[in-house]
Amino acid sequence: MPISLAIFWIIIISAFVLLGAWYARRHNRPDALTALYVTLVVFANIAASKTIAFDFGFTTFFTPAAVLIFSVTFLLTDIVNEKFGKKETQRMILIALFAQIALVLFSYLILKAPSAPFFQNQAAFEAVLGTVPRIVLASLIAFYVSENLDAHLFHWIKKLTGGKHLWMRNAFSSLPSMVVDSIIFVTIAFYGLMPIMPLIIGLSVVKWLVGIIDIPFMYLSRAILGKQKAI
Repeated sequence: MPISLAIFWIIIISAFVLLGAWYARRHNRPDALTALYVTLVVFANIAASKTIAFDFGFTTFFTPAAVLIFSVTFLLTDIVNEKFGKKETQRMILIALFAQIALVLFSYLILKAPSAPFFQNQAAFEAVLGTVPRIVLASLIAFYVSENLDAHLFHWIKKLTGGKHLWMRNAFSSLPSMVVDSIIFVTIAFYGLMPIMPLIIGLSVVKWLVGIIDIPFMYLSRAILGKQKAI
């Protein structure tokens, strides 16, 4: 995928966050942001079954396709943390964690259910939904650790700076969390199967790209949301 096309899709996906921010301001509830967050997290587990190439011109990085979707979840945790606080952010993360577990169980049920004699797509179904246990475990552990790290860092930096410098807490909470997520996920999911370091580097670089592009969306979301929650 050319880098220009990747940037285009990152902008499109991130733009959905603005709609969630508008809903949150109108109803003073994080429901839409939580729903979008859970949708992105759950679908990322399906999208991770495909590996794609990112052409940066001078080099090519290989990552799971989910990176374009999942990376935006860090923006969502920051927005909810900014407006509704750390407790609401952790509640959103817990809901998404339960949703991922449900996805795994439901996928297993569907895959093991006997197919109709005329159904010819079982192999394709298994290729998409047949996530091996170690990948599921990797996703859940990486998700829980990195998302909570992001929430804690964001809240800590917000207190440290007295609520100023939104770009700073957005960048310095999301970027380290993305690296931690990449290291945990790739190591658990692919150790012994694929080269670990190239995948960690590729995943981290693309996540950083998403994080940088998402900084303006963080400011736009705050402008839409209005007054911040007290520190």
